[in-house]
Amino acid sequence: MIRLITLFLLLPAFTWAQTDAALDAARKKLDAENFIGAKADLSKVIDANPKNKAALSLRGKARMGLQDYYGAISDFSFALEVDSTFAEALNFRGEAKMNLGDDAAAIVDLDKAIKFNARYRDAYTNRGFAKFNIEDLQGSYFDFSKALELGPADADQYFNRGLVKAELGEFVSAIDDYSKAIELDKADANLYNYRGVAFYSTSNFDKAIEDYNEAIRLDPKDPFKYENRALAKAAAEDLKGALADYDKSIELDSNDPETYNLRGVLRHTMEEFEGAITDYTKAIELDDTNPMYFDNRAWSKTSKEDYAGAVEDYTFSIELYPSDPETYYQRGLVKLLMNNNYDGCLDLKHAEELGSPDAKAVIKKNCK
Repeated sequence: MIRLITLFLLLPAFTWAQTDAALDAARKKLDAENFIGAKADLSKVIDANPKNKAALSLRGKARMGLQDYYGAISDFSFALEVDSTFAEALNFRGEAKMNLGDDAAAIVDLDKAIKFNARYRDAYTNRGFAKFNIEDLQGSYFDFSKALELGPADADQYFNRGLVKAELGEFVSAIDDYSKAIELDKADANLYNYRGVAFYSTSNFDKAIEDYNEAIRLDPKDPFKYENRALAKAAAEDLKGALADYDKSIELDSNDPETYNLRGVLRHTMEEFEGAITDYTKAIELDDTNPMYFDNRAWSKTSKEDYAGAVEDYTFSIELYPSDPETYYQRGLVKLLMNNNYDGCLDLKHAEELGSPDAKAVIKKNCK
């Protein structure tokens, strides 16, 4: 009886065929985003063989799908204890570290993944993202280009590189990458939106508006796309069209202070000063820490000859950002309009000390 029990204990819990079948089933569950089911299946395989590196790596991916990044890192690390050259585990551990905001540590893992598999496209892509996050734009550009070189080309890869090019100020080249992405995926509204931003940055406002039109047709519920189109319409001097787009953006999202601020700027340009003040006030209600909103409201109050209100707003702005020479300069000008030359000149002199290029001439003319 004792001999029979011993023989039984020596029998493997999973045969090789059963292990392969379990891993295949787990992969299918991962593809279907059934992360809980995949994790449960893989845990059984690992219980039977704690050094099954494939199972450990797959369970790490399941944990990533469940946003258990620390657990995922643990599984990938155990897999790497079994095989320190396991590029897949290094790649995914790097990705998990990125999700935890540790881009520097992620790059260390991704460097190793690429060292052990120089044609690992996903590792180049992930390292491109990590480098982008730490503002190594040239490094990010190289990695996304390498991922494209390894192929197969897809819309995401061209979009990634286009985004880096735009950050580098290479908007014409970014447009080329966005266009290639659109050729591969004509149904992605964001591709048109980003190409529109690039066209706007090259002052090609008509092309920008065309792209925003298509982005909005594909995704009519995104307030930012209307906001972007409003900026392009305003630049193209279609002020009424811009105002309608800001209205629609606010209809979709009434809690974004920047949209109210931008509509306020447009209304000021249209000499609708009261409407502009209303918009700036709403922006301030939503975010009273942004000095620009107070500056802009002061600007519109000055246009309405509400000089006391303008001084008050410039004062709030200075409290938030006391090292801005322009705000002292503008407050000084308003005080001069109020015939308060003494205080106005103090502001102008402070603006000059902070580096205002315009203050000196005004001081010479108005201050003794």
